[in-house]
Amino acid sequence: MDYLVVYASRTGNTEKIAMEIFETLPGKSKDIQKIEEYDHDEADVYFVGFWNNRGTCSSEVMEFLGTLHGKQIALFGTCGMGQDSEYYKRTANQVAAFIPDDSIYLGSFLCPGKMPPSVLEKYRKMRRVSDTPQIRTMIKNYEEAMLHPDHEDLMNAKTFVNEILQKKGSYEYGNTR
Repeated sequence: MDYLVVYASRTGNTEKIAMEIFETLPGKSKDIQKIEEYDHDEADVYFVGFWNNRGTCSSEVMEFLGTLHGKQIALFGTCGMGQDSEYYKRTANQVAAFIPDDSIYLGSFLCPGKMPPSVLEKYRKMRRVSDTPQIRTMIKNYEEAMLHPDHEDLMNAKTFVNEILQKKGSYEYGNTR
């Protein structure tokens, strides 16, 4: 198989991006699977999706990445903590650290994603105890994330796939730019 999209999604955000990535991939030699249903199919390129868990991914994604020896891997994920490109880079780097050294890391795409209402309630309780700028920012990020992933996020996911396909081609022909 050419491509396999494997993802973990707690609230449906990452699943939405995974579906867009799958639809964008060319040809018929591809599949999409939730990480808990992964049946050990082999692929040339893995698109691995995660939801941001305090600046990294869940343990199941960490473990899965550790099994992908000698593969080409692209990461994607959703994050409820605003649209901070530096935070996205740090998160992607944290997750990429679980990719085996004998694999090729092709890049990452992260976008905002709505969070469950329980998160907002937790932030509001924190604010009642101590109304700090950081807590106000967390509430603002929660509110802004409520509309994500949106159309623009899906278009950016398509662009990401096309960029990865170009990188994949350069690795296949020995050009590791």
